[in-house]
Amino acid sequence: MYQLDVTLKNGSNLAARDRGGTSDPYVKFKIGGKEVFRSKTIHKNLNPVWDEKVCLFIDSIKEPLYVKVFDYDFGLQDDFMGSAFLDLTTVELNSSKDVALELRDPQHSDHKLGTIHLAVSLSIKDNVCIDSNTIIKKNWKRSSKFQTQSLKLSDLHRRSQVSRGIVSITLIEGQELKAMDANGLSDPYVKFRLGHQKYKSKTLPKTLNPQWREQIDMHIFEEQGGVIEITVWDKDAGKRDDFIGRCHVDLSTLSKEQTHKLKLKLEEGEGWLVLLVTLTASAAIAVSDTVGCLEDQNEREAIFRRYSLMRSLTNLDDVGFVQVKIVRAEGLMAADVTGKSDPFCVVEVNNDRLMTQTVYKNLNPEWNKVFSFNIKDIHSVLEVTVYDEDRDRSADFLGKVAVPLLSIQNGEQKAYVLKNKQLTGPTKGVIYLEVDVIFNAVKACLGSLVPKEQKYIEDEPRLSKQLLLRNFIRMKRCAMVLVNAAYYINSCFDWDSPQRSLAAFLIFLLVVWNFELYMIPLALLLLLAWNYFLIISGKDTRAHDTVVEDMLEDEEEEDDKDDKDCEKKGFMNKLYAIQEVCVSVQNVLDEVASIAERIKNTFNWTVPFLTWLAIIALCLLTAVLYFIPLRYIVLVWGINKFTKKIRNPYMIDNNEILDFLSRVPSDMQVVQFHELKPDARDSPSKRKKNNLG
Repeated sequence: MYQLDVTLKNGSNLAARDRGGTSDPYVKFKIGGKEVFRSKTIHKNLNPVWDEKVCLFIDSIKEPLYVKVFDYDFGLQDDFMGSAFLDLTTVELNSSKDVALELRDPQHSDHKLGTIHLAVSLSIKDNVCIDSNTIIKKNWKRSSKFQTQSLKLSDLHRRSQVSRGIVSITLIEGQELKAMDANGLSDPYVKFRLGHQKYKSKTLPKTLNPQWREQIDMHIFEEQGGVIEITVWDKDAGKRDDFIGRCHVDLSTLSKEQTHKLKLKLEEGEGWLVLLVTLTASAAIAVSDTVGCLEDQNEREAIFRRYSLMRSLTNLDDVGFVQVKIVRAEGLMAADVTGKSDPFCVVEVNNDRLMTQTVYKNLNPEWNKVFSFNIKDIHSVLEVTVYDEDRDRSADFLGKVAVPLLSIQNGEQKAYVLKNKQLTGPTKGVIYLEVDVIFNAVKACLGSLVPKEQKYIEDEPRLSKQLLLRNFIRMKRCAMVLVNAAYYINSCFDWDSPQRSLAAFLIFLLVVWNFELYMIPLALLLLLAWNYFLIISGKDTRAHDTVVEDMLEDEEEEDDKDDKDCEKKGFMNKLYAIQEVCVSVQNVLDEVASIAERIKNTFNWTVPFLTWLAIIALCLLTAVLYFIPLRYIVLVWGINKFTKKIRNPYMIDNNEILDFLSRVPSDMQVVQFHELKPDARDSPSKRKKNNLG
């Protein structure tokens, strides 16, 4: 086994592929016909500087490193800009070599298309193990036999560090941006990139001085902090977005635990960006073998004191602590031709991801690995994914479980049936976890009313006929509740049932004559109490099992993009604009259906913690509306609303009700978090008895 370290430095005199006489180049590395690296895209530059490093593990140096350069075209087929081969047998072991590769077109080998500059070093590795503290970028690949989800091992190397801190960025505004549209204005949005973390701001239409007021958090993995790359774009529907300008923030130049207000001049364009940047040290993740910190009595008491009610108003972002022990798995899928697998686990809590060691040639692996996380949101979900490691190709997906932190029973070793990648149905195998969650209830309540942490590394949304139909059915189900309620009320007006209509008429007169505003939250409290009574009396009207059956649909997996796709994907690229609209409609249906389902699930006691929080809020609202005249409440609200930006010019607006509802699971999430019961017939012990019999 060889370790190949390649630094992609820069390109020079590259070929122009765009009408403006420039290109948007990016580079791909391939070994043995498989893509092992893709660089970032440098826009409008024929002499780009990448300065990107990649570490590759290869079995043989007889296969050359194939370097290909493309011009990125939004919504169109990327243009070929040249290729070159690097013979690895010419690289001396344990020494660094600077290489200049002349790019050529294989069909016109006499045409020079520029130069790519690399720094290459090669060394021998007897035993290769991937760091257990790894964050993973997912890469899906179709498997006709298992219909599994794949993960390239080269992607595992990209995230080999534990988070060293958090950088909080507040995007305030843009000033005097360049006009890109015919009306003399622009529709600007901003993209942030730190390592492999990406964020895209909202688009503000028709302005050269946009006011975003958005806040994001990104994890710092480099010791020196790294560099945040910022680009500003003009949104153009149906065609390629226009580049307005770029800037960057070198985090190594900023002091920690201090907020910096930065006014950054846009390069390669016009205008300014105004940001607030804060660096915060982090010790949110810990890894240990077999024994966790909660096993030590002194540390356990210190953690309980840290999250006691007496410290409810200190460090509100530090809500709690979770310790996860990955014990073992049983009856996993055989992914190798030998009838075995090489399983390892990936543990995720929001944007924190860690990985266990690999247990080779075993369908019943034992890891006994303990991970510890600090949590900022008690409504986070613990995700554990099992993969099969394949050294010479993509790792195969074996199964996954998702467990909301609030549903965890502390200190209990529990068996979870593994699910498919959509978390909608079972796959083969069971995983045993032991999880402890300690949190401060007051901080958890306050944290339920602030914006939810965004997951920065997720799959791009893709158009799916099944998902579109599912979201439509969900929306129809919610709409039918309102339609049926309207029919019921109309039947009272029509006196279809005289007794019911008379009762409704008397209630209407009584309520209208004696109506007070506090009766609205009081009625909601009565509805919550009624549903709680149905639950404890065994007459629960929630039909989660029916929802599970309705949503168990297999979705077709998407193929990985390869170079051959550049020649065959023209038809889909021509429909890119239509697909983008369809994806937007699909996501809107999902969002609307999710909000309606979250409201329903709040009253159905799906998450008792949140329902009790709603009861407390409704009780307070009832008391306030009962004892304080409405005019004073409206006056205080209006004064607060009008003076908020005066008191704090950088205040980020948020809606507490929507932030609260974002913590309530939708019906789809209820399905994903639903625990499957193990089939006793498939357990290893049962099979062993059958074999003996």
